[in-house]
Amino acid sequence: MISGKDLVKMGYPQGRAIGNAINAVYQHFRDSGAEEIHALLKAVLADPKAYVDDPIWAPTALALLPRKKKGHVHELLPGKVDFPIYGAAQIDEGALGQMQIAMKLPVTVSGALMPDAHPGYGLPIGGVLATENAVIPYGVGVDIGCRMCLSAYPMGEDFLKENRSSLKKMLLENTRFGRQTFKRPMEHEVLDRREFNEVAILRELKDKAASQIGTSGSGNHFVEFGTLALGEGNIWNLPPGNYLAVLSHSGSRGLGAEIARHYTRVAKEQCLLPSEAQNLAWLDLSTEAGQEYWIAMSLAGDYASANHHQIHERMAKSLGEQPLLMVENHHNFAWKEKLPDGKEVIVHRKGATPAGKDVLGVIPGSLTAPGFIVRGKGNPTSLASAAHGAGRVMSRTAAKSTINRKMLKQELDKHGVELIGGGLDEAPMVYKDIRDVMRYQDELVETLGVFTPRIVRMCGDETPPED
Repeated sequence: MISGKDLVKMGYPQGRAIGNAINAVYQHFRDSGAEEIHALLKAVLADPKAYVDDPIWAPTALALLPRKKKGHVHELLPGKVDFPIYGAAQIDEGALGQMQIAMKLPVTVSGALMPDAHPGYGLPIGGVLATENAVIPYGVGVDIGCRMCLSAYPMGEDFLKENRSSLKKMLLENTRFGRQTFKRPMEHEVLDRREFNEVAILRELKDKAASQIGTSGSGNHFVEFGTLALGEGNIWNLPPGNYLAVLSHSGSRGLGAEIARHYTRVAKEQCLLPSEAQNLAWLDLSTEAGQEYWIAMSLAGDYASANHHQIHERMAKSLGEQPLLMVENHHNFAWKEKLPDGKEVIVHRKGATPAGKDVLGVIPGSLTAPGFIVRGKGNPTSLASAAHGAGRVMSRTAAKSTINRKMLKQELDKHGVELIGGGLDEAPMVYKDIRDVMRYQDELVETLGVFTPRIVRMCGDETPPED
């Protein structure tokens, strides 16, 4: 019906007003037409004072009214720091505008925008930002440590063709998405980490983390079978050809989401910014809150990795084979790194792949498009970063209103892809062409292998997207 991105385009400031407005629409105007809903939303935005006594719109109106804040407000720099844009021709104004605001933060040192960029909360998806002694929770993202993991096996393409039904069954038996969990979750050493006892917010989240271990999120997260094409002289010294492969995309589940929400609130209380930059509130790493967030973020990243390792462990056991290779990388994270001049910075990669010199990673396409194993070139201009996927060209709301099941099935059939679960908002048509994205970043990474999806499992219920 309506999304946060739609409201941002309408002029709503990012924050509580958007959430309150969406709640009002979904609770009271489900049967109303789009024109009526948009007219109401514009009216509330234009004159919030007129709606403060309205029982439906009061929460939205109050969130829109300016509030007096105590303490020092950090002013944005009068001129933004310049930053490189990769694939500028296919990046929309929303993502560009968010990046320009981020580059005006007084803690910003440098940044870059990747070719898959599209609007997010605070820092755009595909945004890379280097700051001085400061970490921005929304610069990391809600799904902390979200990552890719690919494992390849000695079986070839013929095995996949001859065993499609068995492989589909393996996905159904060995993966869980969204609200689903395993009746008997596997144990993992990450759940024994002392941080769960030392940080208050983590103590509250340990049980949830234990119940969700080894599972995948909703939204654009997936586990899939496909083939990995390797050429002559590959770095794994494997014969050239096509190998059966498993590719997964997921993150830190409820653990990461609650960490992000909690410390974003703390950051907004401690770091006062103009309204257009409020979602870029940062935590000083010299403070207790900054150190707490860093500890919690690091734990969430390790937890996300554990999820993937358990997914691939289950799949390997079901296949009765050990993988020939495994490549893993994460995005939605912050790293302490040094710039070429020796300056230490905090590099936020929100929906961006680490691409340091010889660092391996996986950049997926869409449901029907190929993914790529890449090796970073360590390009300092991009802060040693690359795209993390194809990038959206259509919002989830727009996708659901313009794409139907028949269109999706035709596209899947055309490419020989079988989908288990998945929504219209993840149809291939909502993404940029991954081949264009890769061409825009040939100075950032080189391709070592190409993955082609064949059987894909995604979340099949109405769980809100975690990506």
